[in-house]
Amino acid sequence: MDGNMIGPGPYRATKLWNETVRLFRGGMPLRRHWAHFRSYDNSFTGTEGIDYLHELLKRNQNFGPEVTRYQSLQLLRKFLRNHVIEDVKGRFGKEDFEDSGRLYRFPPTSPLKPLPQRVPVSQRSAIPPIPRWDDCEEVQGPQKIPMKPLILNSESWNKRHSIAIGEVPECKLIRRKEITPKHVDQIWKTMTLTQLQTVLGLQSLEGVLDGKLISQKHIVCNVFSVNKQGIVILKNKSEDLPHWVLSAMKCLANWPNGNDSKQPMYPGFERDVFRTVAEHFQRLKEPLLTFHMYEIFVSILGLLPRQQIAVEALQVCCLLLPPANRRKLQLLMRLMTKACHNHALPPLNDAIGTRTLMVQTFSRCILCSADEVDLDELLATKLVNFMMDNHENVLKVPAELHKSVEEHLSHLRRAQIKYAGADTDSAVGSPPHAYCRQISREEFEEQRITASQGAMVELLEGIIQDKLMSIKEKKKKLKQFQRSYPDIYRKRFPTPESEAAVFPERPQRLTPQLMFLTLKKPLQPFQRSWSFRA
Repeated sequence: MDGNMIGPGPYRATKLWNETVRLFRGGMPLRRHWAHFRSYDNSFTGTEGIDYLHELLKRNQNFGPEVTRYQSLQLLRKFLRNHVIEDVKGRFGKEDFEDSGRLYRFPPTSPLKPLPQRVPVSQRSAIPPIPRWDDCEEVQGPQKIPMKPLILNSESWNKRHSIAIGEVPECKLIRRKEITPKHVDQIWKTMTLTQLQTVLGLQSLEGVLDGKLISQKHIVCNVFSVNKQGIVILKNKSEDLPHWVLSAMKCLANWPNGNDSKQPMYPGFERDVFRTVAEHFQRLKEPLLTFHMYEIFVSILGLLPRQQIAVEALQVCCLLLPPANRRKLQLLMRLMTKACHNHALPPLNDAIGTRTLMVQTFSRCILCSADEVDLDELLATKLVNFMMDNHENVLKVPAELHKSVEEHLSHLRRAQIKYAGADTDSAVGSPPHAYCRQISREEFEEQRITASQGAMVELLEGIIQDKLMSIKEKKKKLKQFQRSYPDIYRKRFPTPESEAAVFPERPQRLTPQLMFLTLKKPLQPFQRSWSFRA
């Protein structure tokens, strides 16, 4: 592939035009030609120009091998109208370039399109911020959650020895104000535009997409108002395709079993049905991807070499379309892909295949610019070919975006506890997502040891300072701590004296003196008295 790949960014279509002009002017072979008994140096015929430009575009990675000879002819006609080339008599301004021996040449300078001036940063329309926890209200209730002093016996201490002892600090229960449907719509729009900017790898969407023209209600409708197949369901049926167009599309897509009206079929019937569908789409006032979104879809073309990223960008970008346009695009893409893979469908054209016919017929109905001098035909062809190859994925709702929005809404609806001196959310203006930094194994071990030792030191001090704990219980816990964390214990009690200082001295117990009791009277022998009774 020749030429430099022009990636996503502002004014990509203008850059592609200038690049094509530069390559064609710098590489087109020129020689002397004779016409009407006169020679013209540094000229080329119309046929030579088409042949060279066709090969140039097919080798260029910005366009690719899908470019046809007729599209090359159309581009040369635009070159002639914009004075990129002229005939040998100096005439230009009309699109009467011919595929013949008529002679053309380059003017002294071929005009390039100037890039529009970038809007100053202070005047750019930034993506609206996402509602966050900073916009919250306090719940009426006690300012402090009462907690009883925590007294651990030996059993509970064994289970919770890694938790510092103390009371819960002062805290408040807070919640966001009620999340209204308007807030939900705003969150969907903001996170969708942010996701699109991230996928494209741009610092701003300025020059690529005007966020003010995007309706947040359209995004929500495209996500939730769908049937089982993911096709958008319109509330206003007047915006839908006419019934006869839908019937014609169904007839072609399911040929030969799609004729619901049971109309008589005659030779060439399928071509008439196709012509009916084509004429309806060609009469649309605006392409399905809209004029104001032309630049963003052209930027996505710069991602096509990275297929997965290009598919994700198209998924997000197609959510921004009006629901009626998205529905028509979904139905049209299904028709085009089914017709191309339906071997029972007779040829719709004698000269070209069904896929080429579909692309040539509907590409400008899908994407084109309001400015006719752009490369819209070539770019539309490339985009439509890519969408047909990935039709099962490009019009799906991106699962990652859907999950992110639902998690954020769940976060906003959840009440939180705010401790004194702490914020529930990060500071205003911080990015909505934070990412971890990979550290080395040595840093991890250092952080692990530091954090765990700090908690154990606090736990040890809590045991020492607990005045409600008996001396016997305290000694038992300290012995258990010493067995579990000998290094930390040794730092706290380097000597037996420091350990003994923790316990107050007991008063010495006096030994009672042995005293012998003296008997007041000596022992008398036992004398039994006899009693004689008569």
